[in-house]
Order: sequence, then C-alpha cells, then structure tokens
Amino acid sequence: MKTRYIFVAGGVMSSVGKGVAVSSIAKILKSKGFRVSAVKIAPYINVDAGTMNPLEHGEVFVTRDGTESDQDIGNYERFLDQNFSSQNYITTGRVYLAVINRERNLGYEGRCVEVVPDIPEEVISRIQGVSRKERPDFLIVEIGGTAGEYQNLLFLEAVRMMKLKHQKDVVFVLVSYLPIPAMVGEMKTKPTQSAVRSLNEAGIQPDIIIARSERLVDKPRKRKISVSCGVQEEDAVKL
Repeated sequence: MKTRYIFVAGGVMSSVGKGVAVSSIAKILKSKGFRVSAVKIAPYINVDAGTMNPLEHGEVFVTRDGTESDQDIGNYERFLDQNFSSQNYITTGRVYLAVINRERNLGYEGRCVEVVPDIPEEVISRIQGVSRKERPDFLIVEIGGTAGEYQNLLFLEAVRMMKLKHQKDVVFVLVSYLPIPAMVGEMKTKPTQSAVRSLNEAGIQPDIIIARSERLVDKPRKRKISVSCGVQEEDAVKL
C-alpha cells in the first residue's frame, strides 16, 4: 500500500485555521472510505508542550501513550474518532535532540553532521515512520507557523525533498487569509500572493489554496489568485 502525503501550511498570519483544515480534509477522506492519519509539526524548540505556559500557548492535550502535545492533536482525534501517539507529534526540539543523540553515539559514523540535509532527513524519517506504522492511504501533515518565518524553514525543506522524490504522492495546501480592510470594503489577495512567494523561495509551489475570509471568495479574486499564485481557479477554495 502506498501512502500519499498532504502537507498543510499557513500564510499571512498565525491562527489562520491550519488545524481545522487538516481535520476537515482528513474527515472528508475518511468518509470516502480511505485510511487516514495526521501529524502535527510544531516549530518550537520545546521537546513537548508540557512545559509551556497554557495562557500563552493553549491547553496541553495528552495522548493515550502520555505524550503532552498541542491541542491540534486533540482536534484530529475528535474529528477522526481515532487515537494518536507520540509518533504523530514532531517538534524542532525532538528533531534536533534525536540528531544530536545519534551523533554522540556515532550513528553518523564520524562524518560531519549538517543542518541540511540531516535535519530535514530526520523530519522525513519521522513522517515516513508514521506511514510504516499506521499504513494510511493518506497522511495529512500540519506544518506550524507561517510562510516566510525562519522557524519552519527546515520543515519546508523536508517537504521540498519529499516532493522531489515522490512528485505524484505529495500535495501541498496553503491556508491563507484574505483581509477586507474596513476603510476599503474590498477583499485583498496581495497578502496571500506574498505568502506564496515566500513558499516559492523555499522551493515549494502550493497545489491548493484554502482561503479564510469573512465573505465567500468571488470569481475576480479566484482569478487573481490563480494568475498570481500559480494554481487553477478551482483549486482556490473557501473554508
């Protein structure tokens, strides 16, 4: 069985709805009879969410195996009615800790360990580890942070490397915000265009853009997103 990967990232601002998008995509696929799983990638250095201030970061969700994770994992469990484990939760801290421990134990056989490609390859190994364990038809991966931030750049590099190797099995979704300034009253696509440019600089072209806004995205705006961001009009959708 081959697993196909759907990566979901956010643009323009934080809290744009990546977790809801991941949960919704997963729910739709599961309703069609596919086996589905999900992974949350958090770009902070903390190994888990247990030591972070809940007033600043939100409540901790504890998985069945005792992992203190983001609330997004809880949303995935509720939407899909299935349990997740430590494997489904990746942080920058976990990735670097694993690489450093492997280096200290001569796991790299004495060669120079570098940020690229060793960190992205560890990320890929963890994502594919979930595929090997759970054998889903689709694995939906949420990349925390916002396009253009330094914090999630290495995770985007991992996606770029996976897309290069498995072009037909990797889809990239951008969840972005289309503001309607009160003094103008018109929906603006420029912030989303800038977010896509940031992804392009990381070597990634989104396949689908999910737009968040107070109103439905009209045809002129869809056309603008299509032309400026390199997606088909039907692939610019409203969540």
